[in-house]
Amino acid sequence: MNILTNQNSNDIQRWYNESQSNGGFILIDKYEGITSNEVLGIIKSHTHFKKIGHSGTLDPLASGLMIVACNKYTKLINELIIENKAYIGTIKLGATTKSFDRETREESHSDISHITNRQINELTSYFKGKIEQIPPLHSAKRLKGKRAYQYARSNSNIELEPQTVEIFDFQITNIELPFVYFYIQVSKGFYLRSFARDFGKQLGIPSYLYYLRRIMIGDYRVNDAVTINDFTTKFKNFQEN
Repeated sequence: MNILTNQNSNDIQRWYNESQSNGGFILIDKYEGITSNEVLGIIKSHTHFKKIGHSGTLDPLASGLMIVACNKYTKLINELIIENKAYIGTIKLGATTKSFDRETREESHSDISHITNRQINELTSYFKGKIEQIPPLHSAKRLKGKRAYQYARSNSNIELEPQTVEIFDFQITNIELPFVYFYIQVSKGFYLRSFARDFGKQLGIPSYLYYLRRIMIGDYRVNDAVTINDFTTKFKNFQEN
């Protein structure tokens, strides 16, 4: 496999030449505040690859692993999309937002002084295995030929149908109320913002996803990824030499 990682990024010219003829992957560590499509745009503007795609969208406020496929490797994207994914994140208790993350303002504030660490830790057994999950309206889910977020922007009062997803591992790693820190490994189609909303529902309080970082897709790890800035810097350097 022709894969650009932080271990071989100094040999970017070899990777690029191979990608031009046979395709390749780039393991990218996306930073907060940029969309997944903007990551593709930056890479394409430098490489001018004819085809480019990625293994699954990360929300703008999420960071972590993206696998970018170039040229012939775009045919392998569907294999990557079905891989299990792992994340670390933070849920904030006692408030929610319309998007279930920090993209929209807080609302529905609630007292959480009665919530105990024991109640929170007991939810690790509840959120295991196959569950029914309603995707957030602020998402790219398709409904009647439109993206769900288009309905959200027009303030349409609709709700998406529940879908079956699976949680393979879920651990509470720290509690500093109102924040709950977690690690989770999930199936294709899992929405972490919906999970953060449902976590609070089980406690009888509002909640939302405060922080999210994807650390694994299948056998690929974010520790092996390059940042988009590292990629563009090294790509420019090899072209100028």
